[in-house]
Amino acid sequence: MQKESLHSIQDQINTTPALLLYFFSDKCAPCISLRPKVEQLLSNNYPAMKLIYIDSESQPEIAGHFGVFSSPTLLLIFDGHEHQRLSKYVAIPQLDAAINRPYSLLID
Repeated sequence: MQKESLHSIQDQINTTPALLLYFFSDKCAPCISLRPKVEQLLSNNYPAMKLIYIDSESQPEIAGHFGVFSSPTLLLIFDGHEHQRLSKYVAIPQLDAAINRPYSLLID
């Protein structure tokens, strides 16, 4: 996973219509087990959505900028605006439902 700078993330927020920011910690078991499920959901159902991983421990300034204080935290960003924030125990059906409507209105 490539480390992104705050400037790079802000550029992608402004230019990418559908973006998921995945804040994680490698010491967080739910973060590790959720990661491949999120990747599979996006590749199968939302191929135009970009996924960016941010390690909250090694990049606390980015986590702080977005007000992220727990892991995992997923920020769904559509058209440059935060649409929804999911934290802690995220279920894939919950994430799918949160993405589906805005994605279909913006991308499909």
